[in-house]
Amino acid sequence: MIKTILVTGGAGFIGNHLCEELLRMQYKVVVFDNLSLGKEKNIERLKIFDNFIFIKGDILNKEEFQKLFNNYNFDTIFHLAANSDIAISYQIPEIDFCNTFQTTFEVMNMAKKFNIKNIVFASTSAIYGNTNKLITEDLGPLKPISHYGAAKLASEAFLSSFSSNYNINTWIVRFPNVVGEYATHGVIYDFINKLKKNPIEMEVLGDGKQIKPYIYVKELVCALLFIWNNSHERLNIFNIGIKTRTTVKEIAEMVIRDMKLSTKIVFTGGNKGWIGDVPEFSYDTSKINKLGWTEKLSSNEAVKKAIKKILILEQYKI
Repeated sequence: MIKTILVTGGAGFIGNHLCEELLRMQYKVVVFDNLSLGKEKNIERLKIFDNFIFIKGDILNKEEFQKLFNNYNFDTIFHLAANSDIAISYQIPEIDFCNTFQTTFEVMNMAKKFNIKNIVFASTSAIYGNTNKLITEDLGPLKPISHYGAAKLASEAFLSSFSSNYNINTWIVRFPNVVGEYATHGVIYDFINKLKKNPIEMEVLGDGKQIKPYIYVKELVCALLFIWNNSHERLNIFNIGIKTRTTVKEIAEMVIRDMKLSTKIVFTGGNKGWIGDVPEFSYDTSKINKLGWTEKLSSNEAVKKAIKKILILEQYKI
């Protein structure tokens, strides 16, 4: 019997790639997305699969959300729905309380109510805050500096308690910076749009020395599914990370080069791009490596591949 998987936020950047891989693995996939950040065009290519269903809806509309569970018997929920734009939440703090934390709480309530025993949660490096330590899964105390990170950390706490109280198998997977095609925001997306508007000069927030690990989206999805299939505790917590990092300045230069421009870069100064931005972090990947997964692309290779893929989509307007 084919298992049915719910992917909240499945029309978003990472979600649509996850859905594609689940469909190739022969699961039935139901996407529930309010399209606040996700885009229906992101999942157009998935409609060729017989086992793919897209439903536009809002998790915070309790009647609408419960109807979904009345209609389908889900084996596993991949919960990716969230506000993932940290800069926006600085202006509107409640966006992360509602779209990041409260959506998670509603997903857990439905899992409890309908006896769904498997939840996979997309968390983030932002929960760790600004630290110069090599980040392990048990690093603490955790002091997020963005509303996004705070909402994800609160979500993790409730996932842990729901897992313990109601015997729900839970995978909490903390993503690094993710790049690739169908992005809805992010550094490469922003740089390309800036260069379209002004190919002569491009403003880059901060001093360009911000340095982080960047992973290609399809490699992230492979790691996520590997953890789901190979980690069998009731509560499983993993960082998905790679050992190499890339600076913002390097990304800007790569985008300019691939767009065949000679744009002047102007830095705004300071060591971070915006309030809530963590200018530097590095994951300890020993836990996921011990499980059996290692990255194939370096951070620079992931960025280069993402730029090329995005520009191809832009050129042919796919």
